[in-house]
Amino acid sequence: PPGDTAGCTFCHTSPEERCSTCHQRHQFNPAVARKSEQCKTCHWGKDHRDWEAYDISIHGTVYQVNKWDPTQFDMSKKLADADYVGPTCQYCHMRGGHHNVQRLSTVYTGMGMSNADRGAPLWKEKRDTWVSVCDDCHSPRFARENLQAMDEACKDAGLKYTETFKVAENLMLDGMGEPMPKDLAPDWSGQHIWSLKIGAYHEGDKYGGKKGESGEFRMSNCSDIERVCFESVGYWMTYIFKGMAHGSWNDATYCDGSFGMDRWLVKAKAASEQARRFTALEKKAGINWVPAEFWRKGDYLDQLSGMKIVKEFPGKTIFDLCPEPGWLDTH
Repeated sequence: PPGDTAGCTFCHTSPEERCSTCHQRHQFNPAVARKSEQCKTCHWGKDHRDWEAYDISIHGTVYQVNKWDPTQFDMSKKLADADYVGPTCQYCHMRGGHHNVQRLSTVYTGMGMSNADRGAPLWKEKRDTWVSVCDDCHSPRFARENLQAMDEACKDAGLKYTETFKVAENLMLDGMGEPMPKDLAPDWSGQHIWSLKIGAYHEGDKYGGKKGESGEFRMSNCSDIERVCFESVGYWMTYIFKGMAHGSWNDATYCDGSFGMDRWLVKAKAASEQARRFTALEKKAGINWVPAEFWRKGDYLDQLSGMKIVKEFPGKTIFDLCPEPGWLDTH
C-alpha cells in the first residue's frame, strides 16, 4: 500500500538516476553535492544505517565541528583537489569525483549480511580498494587492521544469526512454526513459501515452494520468531557492519548491534521453548490447533501485491509476470 511504501519509493525510483537528487534542482551547485548531508536523505535507517554510522563516528564528528570552516572543508574545490581535515561520504565513496559510486564502494556480500570468507581471492580487489582510500590519511597497515576488525565482527554476527535462524528452522520443521506457510496469505511476490527459506538454502515440501525457489523476508503476517530472525539480520547485523565500516563502534555494539543480536537470540530461544511447551500441553489435552482465519486474509492483506497476483493471475508469481530481468527494479 502507498502508505507503507512511501519511504521505499521516494528513493528507489527515479531519484536513483537523477542528477538533481544530489545536486538539488533549484541550485545545481557542485559544492552542495560534496557535503555529507546530501547523502542523508536516502542513506539512513534501520536496514541501511550509513548516515547514523558516519555521523557519530570520529570522521563524522570531525566533519560536523569543522564543516563551516572553509580552511578545513573547502567545498568549492573539486573532489580530486580536495584537502579536507576529515573524510566526507563523497570523498571515500566517490573518490576523485567519480560518479560511479559502485566502482569505489567497499560494500560487498549483501551489506555484510552474508556468511562468507571475506579473505577469499574473490574479494581481493575490493579489499585493496578499501585500503587505497584509507591510506590517503592513514597507513595501509592501519587500514587493513580496521578491515580485519570489521571482518571479525561480521563473522561473530554471522554465528549469532545462524543460531537464531536454526532455532526458528527446527521449530518449523517440527510442525510448531505457527502459522505454517500454507496457512498464510501470499507474500508480496504471490508465493506461499516460508519467509526464512532465503536464497534457496532449503529444499523440500516442508518449506513451501518448488526446488530452487526462495522465500521473502516478511515484516508482517508471520510468526514472531520469523520476525525476530528478520530483524536480527536485517537490522542488528547491519548496525554491526555499517558501524565497523564507518568507525562507529558504538553502533556495532551498544546501539542494538552486537548487543541487539544477543537480545534477539535469547528472544528466539524463549519463543521456541514456549511453543514447544504449549504444543506438549495441547497434545496432552487433546487440543487440535488450527491457524486463525486472520492469517489467511484481511483488509490489510488484500492491499498487498501478493493477494492481487493470486486473484488476477492464478498460478503465477510476480517473477513470472516480469517481461525481462531487472524489470522489477524500474517498475
